[in-house]
Amino acid sequence: MIHLQNVRKRFRHPDGSWFDAVSETSLSIHAGEIFGLIGFSGAGKSTLLRLINLLERPEQGAVIVAEQDLTSLSAKALRKARQNIGMVFQQFNLLANRTVAGNIAFPLEIAGWSAEKITQRVTECLDVVGLQDRANHYPAQLSGGQKQRVGIARALAPNPKVILADEPTSALDPKTTQSILDCLQSINQRFGVTIVIVTHEMGVIRAICQRAAVLDAGSIIEIVGVENHEVQAKSTLARSLLEAA
Repeated sequence: MIHLQNVRKRFRHPDGSWFDAVSETSLSIHAGEIFGLIGFSGAGKSTLLRLINLLERPEQGAVIVAEQDLTSLSAKALRKARQNIGMVFQQFNLLANRTVAGNIAFPLEIAGWSAEKITQRVTECLDVVGLQDRANHYPAQLSGGQKQRVGIARALAPNPKVILADEPTSALDPKTTQSILDCLQSINQRFGVTIVIVTHEMGVIRAICQRAAVLDAGSIIEIVGVENHEVQAKSTLARSLLEAA
């Protein structure tokens, strides 16, 4: 489903020197999988995630999603391909002047859906995330957990094959965090959507992931498996993350 082949991404320090946010890296994520990217702050997790939909373009290598090499596409073709990749943000990124329904409808409007189909799809997505009674509310009227559910519904609206979630629970309390993880897991199971989730919490990996990549300084140190909510870790870094959980 998702294949990163020898990708690399560099950024420039204020002093003009360069550093690798993601060193030369290859990674394969299976269709229908919930896959985690975990590491301490600055490990390169979010940059690696953003390479998948080319919000960050790699300086080398290929990004293949659903058998399409995104790095070889024209700007127009890339915009169309991105309709298959939903994105859930840490800080929600909702449009303050739009209602809940309007926020969910936004990517469908951009994609050129008819008004009738948009209304039907928004209703379906509101039902999936349990916000049917909040359709006409504005983001300022919502709790943090409700805002994140709107973000999830918006990502789900175009029927994507992949959803990328960048620290979707880091701003939430433990009870709300669990409800968001349950929501993502339900979407994965109901629709077969591949989910890639960035987190610094091993508890998130235990709760919903089948596998996870442990990152440090832009490199993947280990791919860990998860069985019965237990992480099968070998590296010192992965064990230290487990101890910090």
